[in-house]
Amino acid sequence: MAEQQQGQQINIELGEKEAEGIYSNLAIITHSPAEFIIDFTRVLPGVPKAKVHARLIMTAQHAKLLLRALEDNIGKFEMKFGEIKIHGEGPGGFGFQPMMPDEKVH
Repeated sequence: MAEQQQGQQINIELGEKEAEGIYSNLAIITHSPAEFIIDFTRVLPGVPKAKVHARLIMTAQHAKLLLRALEDNIGKFEMKFGEIKIHGEGPGGFGFQPMMPDEKVH
């Protein structure tokens, strides 16, 4: 697999474990002055606690580039398959506010 970056070709290795991927239906995004942190988790019915399965840490510039790439790809997807409908609008899209890491249950 290769990706173009400023006229250079970069070879990207995809390990077997990483190729399996992870399923996430909730992303929690936080940021500091230096970086963005995206925690990927999944919320399951009847389970009050969600575990973070992957964490991405990137610079603000790379986060904005990711946003642009997602917008571009979502546009292409919708042109081919139709508009993506968002069901259950609200915090987290699930009708509840997810707890932040290290937040205590009262």
